[in-house]
Amino acid sequence: MSENSLTIDVVSDVVCPWCFLGQKRLEAAVAATQGIDVTIRWRPFQLDPTIPPEGADRKEYMRAKFGDGDRLAQIHANLISLGAAEGISFDFDSIRVSPNTLDAHRIIRWAGAMGVEAQNAVVAELFSRYFERGENTGDPRVLTDAARSAGMDAAVVEAMLATDADAEEVRGEINTAARMGISGVPCFLLENKYAVMGAQETAVLADAIRQVAAAKARGELDLAN
Repeated sequence: MSENSLTIDVVSDVVCPWCFLGQKRLEAAVAATQGIDVTIRWRPFQLDPTIPPEGADRKEYMRAKFGDGDRLAQIHANLISLGAAEGISFDFDSIRVSPNTLDAHRIIRWAGAMGVEAQNAVVAELFSRYFERGENTGDPRVLTDAARSAGMDAAVVEAMLATDADAEEVRGEINTAARMGISGVPCFLLENKYAVMGAQETAVLADAIRQVAAAKARGELDLAN
């Protein structure tokens, strides 16, 4: 096996459908790049940090953003089609609450302390619960159960969610992304030097992985400013 390796930091929000697509496509891209050891780390972003802790009524929230016309229905129809190709069963009609995602990002941060596998598992669980099952991923009970399903210690997660643990650290990471010029997600940062914006096709992500891994193996990234 090749010794090529690289790290990808994915800046995303767990209520972003394009981020869910991006997660699936990145997973496929990694599988397609045999011989490259890819480490994926998830970084927080909030599409709307102004949503109250208890969340907002989904229909009212989306109506305020997209109006009463056919625009939202068209967006959903497109996402359902794209999702089906990636094994995602988007069920937008089942979503009742638009949650504030700060607590979800805290859990993702805690999972990262356990390792990349735990973090990837909890991210996948949160995406699925929100977009495929319509669960309120701002509800501490849902978050605790998602953490349990991903192999985390549910009792510890439940206790920590009742505090402000790591809330400022998560906000700090979100602010850092903003200072880097990241205004939309998903954003894939390869070796913290190259950014791939948006839910690109699997082939595009795989090609970026190969190119950056090759440049790293040649020592070119060490010389970059």
